[in-house]
Amino acid sequence: MAIKILADSASDLTQSDCEQFGVEMLPLTVQLDGENYEDGVTISSKKIYDAMREGKSPKTAQVSPQAFQDAFEKHAKAGDDVIYLAFSSELSGTYQAGKLMEEQVKESYPDFNLHVIDTKCASLGYGLVVLKAAEAVKNGKTIEEILSISKHYYEHMEHIFTVDDLEYLYRGGRVSKTAAFVGTLLKVKPLLHMEDGKLIPLEKIRGSKKVFKRMLEVMEERGEDLSNQTIGISHGDALETAEMIASMIKEKWQVKEIKINMIGSSIGAHAGPGTIAIFFLNDNSKA
Repeated sequence: MAIKILADSASDLTQSDCEQFGVEMLPLTVQLDGENYEDGVTISSKKIYDAMREGKSPKTAQVSPQAFQDAFEKHAKAGDDVIYLAFSSELSGTYQAGKLMEEQVKESYPDFNLHVIDTKCASLGYGLVVLKAAEAVKNGKTIEEILSISKHYYEHMEHIFTVDDLEYLYRGGRVSKTAAFVGTLLKVKPLLHMEDGKLIPLEKIRGSKKVFKRMLEVMEERGEDLSNQTIGISHGDALETAEMIASMIKEKWQVKEIKINMIGSSIGAHAGPGTIAIFFLNDNSKA
């Protein structure tokens, strides 16, 4: 019997991350050119970004019920304890699908110790929560302790991000066509954050340099002990920009670790190429 951490591909963790920390990944579905793909398994995020630059509009769908059933039943039969940390329920039906399958599987395996948790997080902010839980497993923590550690992290995780082109958010229904047109015309960069699992516009800023500077100011306003935590940066096929921002953060706070990952297909299909997001812990509980 073991404690297993499950997550879905909206966590933007790499295969290497999952192997290193023993995380089992469930892929969301990405639809492109009439074909369905498994996010991060049968399609790369690079392919999605290239398609979007060509004017295509990929779609996404939640983790399939079959994927949940297969994973949950496998661990139920093995007698494992399982914590599935899910992508925000405000952005996907994946959490609800996981809860439905939890009920179904527990009918056959009533003693199965399974916890399906809505992190209210996304991208690498969600990924950092998952890695913290997996680290707790490696350190021999009890399931109650792991749930408590995870809760602290997802309640305090800040998501501050900007997109390169408002057109992608318009296609995904996040902004109006007029706002997208005017924003692009005026080179307005929206600054957004997550509040209770939802994407919320924070400010509109003219120009990339100003928006990146403002992102660091928001970190300073909201962050708690930034030098002693792992900061996450995720990017929509914009590694150079992500590395530049990492340098700015290191210069300002001498942080111990910055993790940079590419935004996967399931989130990238909505945010678009050029998206930059920063994740860090605040000192205010969101509960």
